[in-house]
Amino acid sequence: MRERLLSSLTHTKRQSFVLGIICGAACIAAEVLLSLFLLRLMPGGFLGGIYLLGVLLVSVVWGLWPGLVTLLASATAFDYFNLPPRGFFFPGERWLWTPLPIFLLVGLATTLIGARMRSLGIQTNERRREADLSVQLAHILLRTENPSAALPPASRLLARTLGTPGLEIRLAEVPAGEHGEVLPLTEGGDRVGTLVLPAGTSEDVRRRLRDRMLPSLEALLRAARDREDIGAVLASSRDELRRIAREQATLRRVATLVAQGISSTELFNAVAYEMGSLMKADHVSVSRYDPGHTTVVGTWSLREDVRKVMPLGSQWPISETIVSGMVLRTGKPARVTNYEETSGTILRWAREMGITSALGSPVIVDGSLWGVMLAFYSRWEPRLEGAEERMRDFTELIATAISNAQARADLAASRARLVAASDETRRRIERDLHDGAQQRLVSLGLELRAAEAGVPPEMTGLREQLSQAVQGLTGVVEDLQELSRGIHPAILSKGGLVPALKTLARRSAVPVELQLDSVPRLPERVEVALYYTVAEALTNVVKHAHASVVCVTLGVTGATVRLSVNDDGTGGAEYGRGSGLIGLRDRVEALGGKLTITSSAEEGTSLLVMVPIEN
Repeated sequence: MRERLLSSLTHTKRQSFVLGIICGAACIAAEVLLSLFLLRLMPGGFLGGIYLLGVLLVSVVWGLWPGLVTLLASATAFDYFNLPPRGFFFPGERWLWTPLPIFLLVGLATTLIGARMRSLGIQTNERRREADLSVQLAHILLRTENPSAALPPASRLLARTLGTPGLEIRLAEVPAGEHGEVLPLTEGGDRVGTLVLPAGTSEDVRRRLRDRMLPSLEALLRAARDREDIGAVLASSRDELRRIAREQATLRRVATLVAQGISSTELFNAVAYEMGSLMKADHVSVSRYDPGHTTVVGTWSLREDVRKVMPLGSQWPISETIVSGMVLRTGKPARVTNYEETSGTILRWAREMGITSALGSPVIVDGSLWGVMLAFYSRWEPRLEGAEERMRDFTELIATAISNAQARADLAASRARLVAASDETRRRIERDLHDGAQQRLVSLGLELRAAEAGVPPEMTGLREQLSQAVQGLTGVVEDLQELSRGIHPAILSKGGLVPALKTLARRSAVPVELQLDSVPRLPERVEVALYYTVAEALTNVVKHAHASVVCVTLGVTGATVRLSVNDDGTGGAEYGRGSGLIGLRDRVEALGGKLTITSSAEEGTSLLVMVPIEN
């Protein structure tokens, strides 16, 4: 409300002088009527203050000269209607002793104060409008990330406010005299823009711009440029953070695959896919160096026509003019940006696929160059600068996976050799017992029987001693036969796994239910592992489980044999409680299989074995 009143009182610079005089006359008429009414209550000389109200109003609203005219007219009316003798002007030679001179002096001061108030109000209003203009310009210039796009609306706003159509704000430097008057905009000694004034701009507008508005406009342009620079830096930082986040997420997924120990082909294809997605490549391949060529072990392509992509197992000749040859020669990342310099198979493939450039990063395994990862592009882009360094993290993961796979393969082969050596030792001991000690004991028993038969009838004591010796030898032979069967049962070698399991079931002290599908003969080491698994399980049931029945199930599904042994005993079986289960697990895992034990007091113990037939 106060600002609206101030604006209405000071926006009279363009009001006509005549309108001020008319308003002053109306005020004087009202003041005369009021003073005539008050004459009944007080002397006329005290009513001069009433006539100053119109003087103050006119001088504040219309300025000094209309205020002075109103002052003279108010003094005349005051003298005529209120000072004795009323109805006359200037009462003789003694008018100086009347209140009229005091009225004139006070009225003159009132007029000057009113005019000054008007001037200050006009200046205040202009400052306020300039401040509002600065706020609006800041709102326009600082809300956009591109100052150039905000200059036209800012120029229109400034031109409309100053009443100078054609005024323009430009960021570029404009030659003087080409588009009217040119005012350079500088901040801290640096050129931030140019203010172009149309021809015929008034001196008042020029002065307002130079004295009051240019500093704020220069600061706004500097702030807008700084905001643009900061925005560009922040955008670049955001893009870099997004790229790093994508790379870290991709590396985490690949590292998870490496830790899971999936097959090499699955891992290499997954790495090629992740690399292609991250690097925005058209094709990615992982190749192993072989004598004279590279062999593709993993591949991915952006195109659906996968037949044109380097297929798995394909071999490509090595040349120093292509990336794989450069990496082989230097052992460092390399790139090719022009496949026209190549020849042969790789050139034909590149032309067919539209390849123009490629990146390559070496795969180092245990300090030796194992292979290369290649990323192919249909066109080269500046964003690919430094991409070789980003590829290095993936090649290091590939190297780790290869090392892990090789270590697992070596471990599995070592365990398999140990199991095979153990089985061979068992068979040799069983054969030595059967062919050596058992045969000698049997022969010794026969000789003792012959000696017993040759003893005279009257030597009863000697006959009984020989008979007891023969019985002892027979027991020893039976013990050796039992021991021989435990080391390596002959029925397993002769009849296979199913008859051997039936023999174990008949000899078990706990009833055994067999569910044996039509199982063919399996590789010997698989049959031995499954036989000893059932034997150990039945022994544990008899010793610890206190079960009433055991169920043994054997079947073959595809290339995997499945064996389960379940009892209804007290449970509590764990790997760490004895060496028997640990040995069984080692034997099964040495064949590439898996042994799982579930044991609880409510449901008994369940042992599940899954072993691949071909390994």
